[in-house]
Amino acid sequence: MDRLSNTVRPYAWGSTTAIPELLGIASTGEPQAEMWMGAHPGAPSRVTRDSHDTRNAAEQPLSDLIAADPVGELGAAAVEKFGPRLPFLLKILAAGAPLSLQVHPNLAQAKEGYAAEEGAGVPIDAPHRNYKDPNHKPELICALTPFDGLCGFRTPLAAADLLAGLDVDSLKPYVDLLHAHPEEAALREVLTAVLTADPDEMAATVAEAAAAAERLGGAYAPYASIAHHYPGDPGVIAAMLLNYVQLQPGEALFLGAGVPHAYLNGLGVEIMANSDNVLRCGLTPKHVDVPELLRIVRFEASDPGVLRPEASPSGEEVYDTPIDEFRLSRYVIAPDAAPRDLTAHTPQILLCTAGSVTAGDLTLAPGESAFVPAGDKVEISGTGDSAGTVFRATVVA
Repeated sequence: MDRLSNTVRPYAWGSTTAIPELLGIASTGEPQAEMWMGAHPGAPSRVTRDSHDTRNAAEQPLSDLIAADPVGELGAAAVEKFGPRLPFLLKILAAGAPLSLQVHPNLAQAKEGYAAEEGAGVPIDAPHRNYKDPNHKPELICALTPFDGLCGFRTPLAAADLLAGLDVDSLKPYVDLLHAHPEEAALREVLTAVLTADPDEMAATVAEAAAAAERLGGAYAPYASIAHHYPGDPGVIAAMLLNYVQLQPGEALFLGAGVPHAYLNGLGVEIMANSDNVLRCGLTPKHVDVPELLRIVRFEASDPGVLRPEASPSGEEVYDTPIDEFRLSRYVIAPDAAPRDLTAHTPQILLCTAGSVTAGDLTLAPGESAFVPAGDKVEISGTGDSAGTVFRATVVA
């Protein structure tokens, strides 16, 4: 088992305080958006294996350890199913401002899109490139604090009522469209119209809608806040087509392929398939490929589907999802509880988010994590005077 040293990404939307408070360190005043745990090539976790003096040992990327011995680190079953790589990325995500409104492709779409862009010679780092790899990117966010987000489309009538309540003349054609067509056609036509509108006209519409939302408050308050961060962005209107969700600590959302979503505010544990494929539909200065986006989005109203963990006799609380690249669960461990055996034939990352726990020969404080190679024996138990919370990330293989 290896203690992980992890990179914190300073994206502009990140909270300046949430991750430092979790880690028990002083804030620098700069945004700290995501702490990555895993073997993603953009910021792999680092370990100090095979050294008795870890303070003076040289760190090495977890990705290098896995590349050197995939079966030994990941297990034969995981390598056979997912290839010689860790198929998930675990994060602590701290949103201090809204993230971009976005959607992810399914596996077939990702393979097709990646092959097409490779065949067309689009550079992998080109700002207009949509597909960085041939993989899908389902994800799960579990709230550690109250957490606000957008997930999936409202019904057209609910969206029409929200837009109509702003009493903005330039929004009335969208309200009419939402009343006049079948569900899928209505949502498609309105999102297309919003994203392809004249930029100056849309900026004026957004400004008027934002002023109305600020004045009305209540259900409109989140959209006033979004508009404050993204003035004039058509994504402000697109966001009103989506379900607004407030998660309480321990609750989660699963974001499957084609489901538009955005995180707005709060601290959470996020896990996703190890991919960079994102199609954006607003709330961003980055490229928005409207035709490709419209091919990927699932235009159907849906319940956000808030997940609550399902308890098992072993004390493991599992967040049930329909994919195999990751499996997220948690343990809440009393200080006097008997040790729990987490030994598995798959790779694991253990993340402490509250209290203090021992995992094997390591003690983990909030924000600290460890990588457990497949087959390594590991037990967890509580320490200190209060319960500890551990999230367990692994795969289904």
